[in-house]
Amino acid sequence: MYPHERSLVNRMKDRPFALLGINSDINRERIRKVCEDKKLTWRSWWDRTTGGEIAKHWNVSGRPTVYIIDHKGIIRAKSVGFQDFDSLIERLVKEAEASTRD
Repeated sequence: MYPHERSLVNRMKDRPFALLGINSDINRERIRKVCEDKKLTWRSWWDRTTGGEIAKHWNVSGRPTVYIIDHKGIIRAKSVGFQDFDSLIERLVKEAEASTRD
């Protein structure tokens, strides 16, 4: 999953796009090491456990859980497990770009 996320972040550089991560591994130092080793450049938060406050607030029931939120703050998709959202992301980024030109 990390190579795809890195590729997506690079492809969307300088466009209205952000990837945010939440990690629930109980070992915070291991998380830091993975982020460093895998060259994860996007902002990420530590939720302490799988039942942490962020997971509760966003109703996370499995890993990974992905939310696609558009430039208006509307949740456009949610998935538990791996799913290819590239075409949806591209369409939503184009919508955001068009809205800034209007």
